[in-house]
Amino acid sequence: MLGFAGFLGLLKIVLMALAAFGLFDAAFRREDAFRAADKQNKVFWLIVLAIALVVSYLFSFLSILPIVGLIASIVYIVDVRPAVKQASGRGSGWGRRRGGSSSDGPYGPYNGGR
Repeated sequence: MLGFAGFLGLLKIVLMALAAFGLFDAAFRREDAFRAADKQNKVFWLIVLAIALVVSYLFSFLSILPIVGLIASIVYIVDVRPAVKQASGRGSGWGRRRGGSSSDGPYGPYNGGR
C-alpha cells in the first residue's frame, strides 16, 4: 500500500506542475492575444487554472475535482496556448523568425542550389 501512496503523491505533483505551468504561461500572455485567438479571455483562464492548482493541492486524486482540473490544464496547454501564441505573433515553430519565408533554412533562404 505504501507504493500506491507514493504513486498518488507523484501524480499529485504532476497535476500541480501542469496547472502551475498553465497558470504562469497564461499570466505572461497578452490579453488581446486571447481575444484574437477567440479563446475566452485571459481572466477566465487565470481563474480556471488557479482553481485547478488549488484543487490539485487540496484534494486526493481519487476525487473527481483534480481530474476536472487536469482536463482544464490539458485543454489550456494543448488547445489555447498554441492559438494564443500564434495570435501574439510569436510563430509556431522553434527558431522561426518574423517575416521569414517558408523556404528559409537555419542559415538563410534556400535557393535550390542557385
